[in-house]
Amino acid sequence: MRTPDQPENLTAQGESRRRLLLGAGAVPVALAAGGTLNSPKAQASLKTNARIVIVGSGLAGLAVANRLARELEGAQITVVDRKEEHNYQPGYTLVATGIWPVDKVIDRNDDLMPAGVKWVREMVAEYNPDANTIVTDAGQRLQYDYLVVATGCHLDFAQIEGMDVNAIGRNGVGSVYPGPKAANETWRSMDAFRQRGGKAVMTLPGTPIKCAGAPLKTTFMLIDRMRQSGTLERSEIVFHSALGVVFGVPTLNEMILERWAEANVPVVFSSKLVAIDISGHKATFENPDGERTVEDYDFIHVVPPMRAPDALFNSPLAWQEGPMAAGGWLEVDRETLRHRRYPNVFGVGDINGTPRGKTAATVKQSVPLVVSNLIDVIAGRDPSRRFNGYTSCPMILREGSAWLIEFDYDGKLIPSLPLVDPLQDSWFAWLMKVQLLKPAYMAVAKGRV
Repeated sequence: MRTPDQPENLTAQGESRRRLLLGAGAVPVALAAGGTLNSPKAQASLKTNARIVIVGSGLAGLAVANRLARELEGAQITVVDRKEEHNYQPGYTLVATGIWPVDKVIDRNDDLMPAGVKWVREMVAEYNPDANTIVTDAGQRLQYDYLVVATGCHLDFAQIEGMDVNAIGRNGVGSVYPGPKAANETWRSMDAFRQRGGKAVMTLPGTPIKCAGAPLKTTFMLIDRMRQSGTLERSEIVFHSALGVVFGVPTLNEMILERWAEANVPVVFSSKLVAIDISGHKATFENPDGERTVEDYDFIHVVPPMRAPDALFNSPLAWQEGPMAAGGWLEVDRETLRHRRYPNVFGVGDINGTPRGKTAATVKQSVPLVVSNLIDVIAGRDPSRRFNGYTSCPMILREGSAWLIEFDYDGKLIPSLPLVDPLQDSWFAWLMKVQLLKPAYMAVAKGRV
């Protein structure tokens, strides 16, 4: 049920089509999660007394734990993470733009943790891979034979002087990333702004970020909400990208820029948000020529730079050189997702220092591979499976329409659903994002697909 301050999510015609499609069971939910049906292999459990530690209880960590609990017999599996609330992060943009109520993105890790797995409700403070040990923030020392790192990434708001996450929802400040509360407060800021209009500032940092489409979806939906309210024509929306693009797939980058040009939304490239005066409604951007301050904005969407959490960032497991070293990302082989220097360590999810792949769809496709390769290593074999960097982004364009973008490490489009042309506006892609992906996500977390 929608909340009173939310607009209708679908037209009556769209709702009718939704019921028809779902009632007919036209698309398996598991297929919707990431483009291919990837059910667990029917295989005999491998007997082992291996000690396996999984750091992180997000989608990646839980999916690995559930699969390993089923496919290994006798293994001692431990999940390390204090967080007990489980958040459906792909839904944050839906909450932040008034499509979903906030409770749809909140679940419990207790309901997703497999039986027989030890859950240490602490956070990792130190990795010592030379001694096959981690140390928690409570001082507990855990030894492992195999380690799976699935921590997600750190939102580095500290790089933006004056930014206060607690201010989201006030003074026109929004940010979909910190969590359900922030997403909900972002909608309150956006809703107030779109009703009166004014000046909006949208941002994109220069670091790798999870769900790189979220800042773009938020911009598209802001445009749509303002059209609905009749305030777009008398308002100004400017997108600041710290990069030379807004999206890393060239074809889609150009299509997005064309759409924004049609809506009179200019893009300022190489423009990095470095400071914000929240009460003064001022944002300072750094560019190759110096700094520029945007004054008197009415709404700003702040996307933080991102990096590895401190414990991983400062550990030997992080990339020591190359483009991923600055963020302290996990140094894994891009195909096997096995650590390049510590062969008993694997990475999965946002923490991996790979060219692409910080999305839930990437997790869906890579978890079975990581589990299979880890089992290979436990059995004394070389990793047998290779990952192509599959990433998927349902790019919301407006209420009732989206692109379903699927691509690999090289940015090559690899569409998997015959019903959806990735370069055409699609009601079906919208339906997938709004109705099908959450159930599919939960199936992935439980290790079922």
